[in-house]
Amino acid sequence: MKKLLIPAAMAVLLAGSAFTFINSPDWAINTGFAVKFSDKNADGIFKDLKGGIIFDESNPSAAKFDVTIDVNSINTGNGLKNKHAKSAKWFDAEKYPTIHFTSTAVTKTATGYTAAGQLEMHGVKKPLTIPFTFQASGGKGSFKGSFKINRTDFGIGEAKGNDKDFTELDITVPVSSK
Repeated sequence: MKKLLIPAAMAVLLAGSAFTFINSPDWAINTGFAVKFSDKNADGIFKDLKGGIIFDESNPSAAKFDVTIDVNSINTGNGLKNKHAKSAKWFDAEKYPTIHFTSTAVTKTATGYTAAGQLEMHGVKKPLTIPFTFQASGGKGSFKGSFKINRTDFGIGEAKGNDKDFTELDITVPVSSK
């Protein structure tokens, strides 16, 4: 009887751990998100962010971010700059209508978390690690992150070889549990 009890207990533990990912909270992106950018050429926001977020503070290794920004939702506050940003000289929104990030690993850090993954922009895929924090309250929460990317790594604009090549991004994503 004891010989059957130990394997049965091990099977229950193993089966329970296999469903950890499934039990991770699934978050819906709420309105009020902010995807702000600034560089030496222009400042503005992207107004359209969609995607899926699975995140549990107690199990960041099971997290998954799969988010998309509509390039045509760019708003610099200047109609001519918006048109230029969407043109073939910059984002080429007609040919590359989205910016897409998919995480491959999420880890806890001393100041929050990092999401490592692939960023696809302007037809180019590159690895990117995004530092972020998460604040939860009841069934709601907010992800916040700030980081820089070199836009010329993605074939956007001409490389100057200095800080003009970099764009600062500040992202705030309010969420609610599904």
